[in-house]
Parts: sequence; structure tokens; C-alpha cells
Amino acid sequence: MEKEEKNNKNQHSNENSSEDKTGKATAHKELIQASWYRCEKFGLDHSSQPDFATLPKGILGDLVDQHRSLLETTENEVLPYYENILSNSSCMIVLADRQGHVLNTWGQPRFGSAAQHGLVGGNQWTEMRVGTNAIGTALITGEAIQVGRDEHFLRANRFMVGSASPIYNSNNDLVGVLDISSDAYLPQDHTFGMVKLMSLSVENRLIFSAFQQDHFILSFNTNVVSLDSHWSGILVLDEDGVIVSANRRAEVVLARDLGLLNINQVFDCEMREIKHHPINLPMKLLAMGRYQFYVKVIPPTQQIMRVPDFRRRTGYVMPSKQSPLASSMNALKNKDIAKSNTPITVNKKAIPENVIALDELQHGDERVERLVKQAHKIMEKDIPILIHGETGAGKEIFVRSLHYHSSRASEMLVAVNCAAIPSELVESELFGYEKGAFTGAQTKGSIGLIRRAHRGTLFLDEIGEMPMPVQSRLLRVLQERVVTPLGSTEMYPVDIKLISATNRILKEEVSAGRFRQDLYYRISGLNIELPSLRDRKDKAKLIQFLHNRLREEEPGPELSKEMLDLLVKHPWPGNMRQLVHVLKVGMAMADEEVLEDWHLPDDFFDDMNSDLDTLDDKSDEPLERLIPRLLNEFKGNISQTAKIAGVSRNTVYKYAKPKHESE
Repeated sequence: MEKEEKNNKNQHSNENSSEDKTGKATAHKELIQASWYRCEKFGLDHSSQPDFATLPKGILGDLVDQHRSLLETTENEVLPYYENILSNSSCMIVLADRQGHVLNTWGQPRFGSAAQHGLVGGNQWTEMRVGTNAIGTALITGEAIQVGRDEHFLRANRFMVGSASPIYNSNNDLVGVLDISSDAYLPQDHTFGMVKLMSLSVENRLIFSAFQQDHFILSFNTNVVSLDSHWSGILVLDEDGVIVSANRRAEVVLARDLGLLNINQVFDCEMREIKHHPINLPMKLLAMGRYQFYVKVIPPTQQIMRVPDFRRRTGYVMPSKQSPLASSMNALKNKDIAKSNTPITVNKKAIPENVIALDELQHGDERVERLVKQAHKIMEKDIPILIHGETGAGKEIFVRSLHYHSSRASEMLVAVNCAAIPSELVESELFGYEKGAFTGAQTKGSIGLIRRAHRGTLFLDEIGEMPMPVQSRLLRVLQERVVTPLGSTEMYPVDIKLISATNRILKEEVSAGRFRQDLYYRISGLNIELPSLRDRKDKAKLIQFLHNRLREEEPGPELSKEMLDLLVKHPWPGNMRQLVHVLKVGMAMADEEVLEDWHLPDDFFDDMNSDLDTLDDKSDEPLERLIPRLLNEFKGNISQTAKIAGVSRNTVYKYAKPKHESE
């Protein structure tokens, strides 16, 4: 009887795992089918022989010289971190240029001679000549792909599995492809995740090579131990704090175009703070007014001495010819005026500056007042909290306030965006791993985010994006209150306060088989619906509060009654986050003058004039069809698509067709 029950459990687990893979498998199948269709258009059939169009040695030498920086970066700065791949498995690592020409290879395959496998310098691996293959298909789609043995269009290539990921330079131009090919039966998920990680590593090193000498570089991640990891976001700043370059991870995680923004438009800090911050001491900053990150500042290797000239600042006025006494009197007068215009705040509790006090989360909305009181009480109970709400409604602000007003305030609040971590790495990020647990693992292992939140608060944002296998492991942790790292048999007890958040209807996800029912009931102890900004009853006072809070950071004009009325009438599809950005732009444009409507950004008025604020008549359409269609309608505009679909930008990136993923 016990054996039969065990078999039933195993079968149930396997069914859940297969359901989770259905979406990815469908998308992958569509990519392979599209590639096979192209191959047929090229005039190939399954019995065709590969035509590698091998380059003469002289031309190959010129090509290698042309890509010297890419080759040296890959070989000297990236591959040493993955040498265990080469030593512990029979695989070949291949670097190709953007035309599919093999530049170099590393590793000893079991393929046989070069004439048999064709992975040699000078050979061209394009779909037109070699059929569906990892390198050629990655070049056409612009995204990472794994091509199994029987997924190769040509039978001649069906002896191996290829995993390839494109490499982009600091201008976001595709410059090459990194590939891992093998005829061995390796754990393909890890191989695929590893090649994506390696391509990110190459891109990051290219950025460092181009800018580290005379620019500031910021590395940021959701936890401090991963600041030096290859999937951290990277920003490159000039002397004035302007972002002159960024890696793909930065734009995906922050979900916006970062080009030529000032650092104070991304993080809650100024460039002067970054310049004077101690080296190797992480900063804890708030990004986009919502996301908490740890940030590491890497100063230029060649410090350029500059004499400060304050006359370059806007608003500088040449001194008039007046007596020293009159000058001193005017200085005192201006100082008194500045003091009178500076908002005075009372520190009600010793909490961080970027945390809003509990009683300031609402300003007359009874629903919000009630849910704040409920959540504050539950924080001291062994009951999880599940927060529902639209993107930008202030879920993380709410959680931060709860944490710092609880008995767990002295311990860590670990915020994890489940949609921002590559699906192949979510498990190792959350649960940690022992050294050598898998290829590419850090030599010291990793403690994992759940154990890092021990005695503190674990905030799982966008939990609906969590892969099904990871859901199973999380359920076990919540039931048994122990964590077992990958590659280990040792169990570590954990004491966490779990708060989850989602902008999806999880019950519908459960019905569709995309979310475990038992996990849903494990995380939904207290269900909270955080209202959108347009539905708040205290909208006017809330807008006034946020405006005053921004004026504490930087002096700005007051809100007139006409301006406040205009802001109250706005539909605010982007919620709190959009409100903060609009106020910041308006204050910057007004430059301490009276804030008028022409100071506000153009898209503010586009929202007011649009009749597409909701999508009630399309709510039943699956996201995998809805998002590509909306992207086509709005000509690839990610923000507009996210607004109309009622989802986050990260969700748009997830369901977008390949041509939109780099936008």
C-alpha cells in the first residue's frame, strides 16, 4: 500500500513538472518549426550535406585579428571560470562571429575528426548552408536556443546537441555567438543555462574593457553575495552621472531604456554620493522608486584630476559690485528664505529614509487603512501574506514598511523578483548550492536567498512567474521549515516571514495548471488586494504627500489647486511608479518656478486622451497571443503594450516574439 501511494505521489509530481514545461516547450517547438520552414525555403532537404564554405587561412587570419578583443575576452577573462566544463565533460565550446564563421574552439569532443563534426575555425554555421543548428538559429532569432539531436534539419548533424547564445556589444549590436556542443547525454538544462551565463559574462567583460579606465561602473543585484555574479546588472556612468552604457541584464531587470538617463533617475542617490562611496562597500538603494538593490561602485582605474568649477552649474549669476556688508546681509537673508521653504519632517521612528511610515501609507482611504492594520498584526503571526495588485501599485513599498515596523526589522528583508532571474537559475538562487553542485557553480557554493532571509522577511514578487519544479521545492520548505541546498543532503532550519505578491489571478493560474494548488493555499494566509492609484479614495492627499516627500529630497515648486485637480483626474495606468516619475519630471522642468501643465511629460496627456485604459473585452485572450498582437499594434512599444494588457514590462518581455526581446 505504501509503495502504491509513493508511486502515485511520484506520478503527480511528474505531471506537475510536465505542465510547467508545456509553455516553454511550445515556444521552443515554434522556433524549431520556423527554422525548418526556412531551411526548406533555402532548398535544403534532410539528406543534404553541410556546406561549411570554409574560409581560406589568410581571410580567417584577418577575421581573427578583427575580432581579437572578443576572442581574448572570451578565452582569458571568461572561460577560466568555466574550466570545469571542459575538464569534466566531453563537449566543445565554440565562438563564432555574427556571420556564423567559427573563430575558435575549446575542449576535446568525442565527435571524431574535424571533417566529421565541422566545428573548426573558418567554417560557417548558418541555416542556409548547414540547416537548423544552434549557432545559425541563434543568429537569425537573436536569442539563446538549444537544438537537440533530432531537431537539426540535416541528418548529418543529428549526432550532437548544441546550446548557443548571442553576444551583444555595449551598443547592443550582435557581434557573435557562443556555443556548447556535445554528443554526450549531459544535463541539458544546466548546459543551456550555462551558455547563456557565459554570453552574459563576455558582454560584461567587453563593457569593462571599453569603459573601466575612465568611467564609473555600477554592479547591482537583489542580494549582496551576487554582486560579482555574471547576471548582475551593470551601468556605466560619466563624471556627471549620465548612463553611457549598460548591459542587457540592467535593462531587463529595470524594465526601461536606460540610455543617457542620469543615475538619480534610476536610483535614489546622486552622483556625488557614488563618487565618494568607499570601494567594495555595497550600497543598498531603491531603484525606480520601488525595487531594492545592492549596488557596488567600481571607480575608474585611471583617476582624472579635475578642478571643480561651480560656475558651470545652472543658475549661476555673476556677483554684483556691492559693499561686503550688503553682500553679507543678502547672504543671511537668502539663508533664512531657504530655511523657511524647506519642508520639516519629524522622524517618528528610526527607520531607513526610503521607508514610509505605516500611518503614511494611507491618507483617508478606509480600505487601505484596514489592510495596513491587518497586515501589521499578521506580521507577528506565523501566517503568510499574499498581496494582489497591479504593477506599480506600491507592493514593495508596502512590504518594506511592514518589515521595518515589525519585530524582524533588525534582520534582512530579502526581495526577490521571480520574473527577473533566469528560469534555469531560480532554484540555485533561492535554495543555494554546495560547491561543485553543477557546472559553473561558485567554488565556495552559495547560501541562497531563503537562508539569507533567516529570522527576517522573504518577499517573493511576481510569484506567479515561478517555474513549477521550483514551486514544489518551495512548498517543501514552507511545510518543513528547512532548506536543502542543491548538491547537498544537509538540511538547514529557517525562520522566515513569507510575503508574496502577484499581479495575476492565481486561482486562474491554478485552474490552468500553471501554479500548484497546494502552494497557493500555503502562501495565501492573509490575502490583500492593494488598490490601484486610480481607485484610491485618498488620491488627492496621497499625491500631495508624495509631492512633499519628493521636495524633501530636492527643492521644488508647490502644487497649485489646478495642478492637483489635473493630477487627480489622470487614470494613472502606471500607478504609483508613474506618478513619482511624472512629479519628478515636472519638478525638474519647472526648476522651482510654478508647476504648470506644459512641464509634464507628453505621455501624461496621451494617457488622459486614450480610450484604451482598460482591456475588458480582451481579458480572456491568452497572454502568449495577446502580447505579440499588442506589440504589433503598437509597433513594438513595450510600455504601451504592458499598460493595455495590464501586466508588467517583464511579462511583456517573457511573451514577446524574438524580434522584440532586445527592445
